[in-house]
Amino acid sequence: MPAAVKHIAEGSPASRTKIAPGDILLSVNGASVTDVLDYRYRAYDARLRLVLRRPDGRFLLVSLRKEEGEEPGIEFDSYLMDSSRSCSNKCVFCFVDQLPRGMRRSLYYKDDDARLSFLQGNYVTLTNMTERELSRLMALRVSPLNVSVHTMNPGLRAYMLGSEAGARGVRDIRRLAEAGISMNCQIVLCPGINDGEELEYSMRELRKLCPSVASVSVVPVGLTRHRGGLPELTPFDAGKSKAAVLQVESFAEKCLAELGSRIFFAADELYIKAGLPLPPDGSYEDYPQLENGVGMMRALITEFETALAATDGADVRGAPFTAVTGRAAEGFINGMLRSAREKFGGLPGEVVGVTNDFFGDSVDVAGLVTGGDIIKTLKARGSRASRLLIPRNMLRRGEDVFLDGVTVRELEERLGVSVRAVAQDGADLLRAMTGDIISPRKNS
Repeated sequence: MPAAVKHIAEGSPASRTKIAPGDILLSVNGASVTDVLDYRYRAYDARLRLVLRRPDGRFLLVSLRKEEGEEPGIEFDSYLMDSSRSCSNKCVFCFVDQLPRGMRRSLYYKDDDARLSFLQGNYVTLTNMTERELSRLMALRVSPLNVSVHTMNPGLRAYMLGSEAGARGVRDIRRLAEAGISMNCQIVLCPGINDGEELEYSMRELRKLCPSVASVSVVPVGLTRHRGGLPELTPFDAGKSKAAVLQVESFAEKCLAELGSRIFFAADELYIKAGLPLPPDGSYEDYPQLENGVGMMRALITEFETALAATDGADVRGAPFTAVTGRAAEGFINGMLRSAREKFGGLPGEVVGVTNDFFGDSVDVAGLVTGGDIIKTLKARGSRASRLLIPRNMLRRGEDVFLDGVTVRELEERLGVSVRAVAQDGADLLRAMTGDIISPRKNS
């Protein structure tokens, strides 16, 4: 479906042409454009010849010059320049299927679109793709892709994804690797299903596909209390978490010795559930799976300590604050607060881990804490701090609203505090704790 121009960026190469909002892009350098992948691939060149159709039906031929790789500056009426592709799988562990009723409709939408994998880092199963689409990915050398693998056992993958196409996906993962497409993979681990010997097999098979398989995260299945009518799954306890961590670490050490990279990384959540210390900063290499919850806490601590070491140790008081987080991160954030207090001679703040009643108390990560649970927790505690610090990942991307529909403004009004959303960055957390009055250490 041809895409219509929505906006031309001021000062961009396209702003020097006659392209205008409402024009429909038909081709670039003689090749038709069907979606954003075609456009990004064709528009990379320094010299472009674009054919557009104007609203009145006339055709417009545009010659455009720019730097190689530079964005032309054309914004279209849809991000994908096409409709998004939804997921038809029935995964036994799907988190969307475990959401309570009554939430915003968009939260129940499941995408499985390789274009969003390439452009936004979404994970795809490859089961909802046609042969033509897969061939196009390889022809355009779309890389990297984030692929939900879960298991390299075809029959087991079909079961876990609730689709016979899941088995075919194992073959397609191998095809992408042979075509040189770089992949960051994930395995959602379900006790008694794809752990133990099955996990070992999957890691061995993915190891054979390196370097195309650049990294693999092993993350525990997330279970909410809203699982009525869904397959029964076993949650991770301390023993199962420890066994998974040790298994992944052992295999990763072999990869490090043989390949120079660990490739396989266990999620922070597994270390926390197992009661094991987080690996040191260097163990995460360049943090390839950070957005998947692998090394996120270690990176935060390292950034915090680095920022703290670069500040003067003057007495910092500031306005009292409460920093809320998920129960899993409570101890780590408290440790950072203690370090800051030691450096500054005191700091009037507290850290509160919020129990997740909305999804169930087994869900203890910060990103799934809701505004309603924060209000309930802090009112019960009688917190009187004038400042409330929340992790920005509690809010929907680009919005000031929690998953339960509570807004930041509502949170401020209900609790009588000012709310600050803190980035997933240790330096920003330190600035927020000190009220932005810390001072960089002067060079000696």
